[in-house]
Amino acid sequence: MDLGMEALKGKTFICSVLIACLFWGSAGLAADFQMDEDVRQNAPYGRIISLYGAHTENLLAMGAAAQLLGIDGQSAHLPGAEGKPIFSYHDDPERFLAARPDLVLIRPMIDRGYPRLVERLKQSGIQVVSVQPTTVEQLEDYWRLLGQLSGREAQADGMHRSFKMAVLDFKRLSAQVENHQRVYFEAIHRKMKTFTPRAMAIFALETAGGINVAADAPVRTNNNIAVYGKERLLSHAADIDVFLSQQGAMNQTSVETIMAEPGFGAIKAIKTGQVFQVDEMIVSRPTLGLLKGIYRIGCLLYPGVYCSAGRNILASAGMGG
Repeated sequence: MDLGMEALKGKTFICSVLIACLFWGSAGLAADFQMDEDVRQNAPYGRIISLYGAHTENLLAMGAAAQLLGIDGQSAHLPGAEGKPIFSYHDDPERFLAARPDLVLIRPMIDRGYPRLVERLKQSGIQVVSVQPTTVEQLEDYWRLLGQLSGREAQADGMHRSFKMAVLDFKRLSAQVENHQRVYFEAIHRKMKTFTPRAMAIFALETAGGINVAADAPVRTNNNIAVYGKERLLSHAADIDVFLSQQGAMNQTSVETIMAEPGFGAIKAIKTGQVFQVDEMIVSRPTLGLLKGIYRIGCLLYPGVYCSAGRNILASAGMGG
């Protein structure tokens, strides 16, 4: 298993995560998110700009709101983010320099797509850390890295403990289910894409007691999305009890569009009206919000088992109902 970590020139740190072997919680190694020496020596940072919503949400959950001098546009509604300046990788580098950050947090997509911004920041002596976990077993190291960068190690460890305990409680709920639902989980409708078997969305589905119909989806390195195709999907038509679809920027579709898709009339879940959408923010992001994703899916599949007891699990994890 190659966990992959490469450093860019200067003070830019890139943590590139390849597919690990086993699901979180089983025997196996987690991703090793380590800081290079320059980044480590300057931590913790007090003037942070986060350009990825998961980084922002996690830092806010760790209590680092005062250290965030700029955030991504999707995070403006989060508690603790009110009134903070919004930054984007589309912005001119001079806007970042004027804010005088000591750390800018990005993810590999930004590093690949906007090298001019990254190069300008590092030339100006600003630390740039690019990281994005792709599997659930990498969450602990990812949260620990953010905790080290912000001086919130104890809070990061607490997040992981809460997550582990809640997942175990959800699995206990799922063990009460007698007839497990077989589910197709759509990632992008217009391209007939699903999630790879190791994706966070599938972790949420299976923790909630669902059976992934598309377990044969091809695995792609550093990518949680897999091309599945209509022909392969329809070959499982009689087996799909529930059709789930993530909804958000990645998949701007509707239940009506899914129901009306040519050929989908053969799918069992379409015939019975068991088609539901789940906010991508709670099934595809490396945050504690994954617990809400598990709860949401559990309520859709097994409302009698999940809706009341699951709400208590969320509350115990500090996630509300």
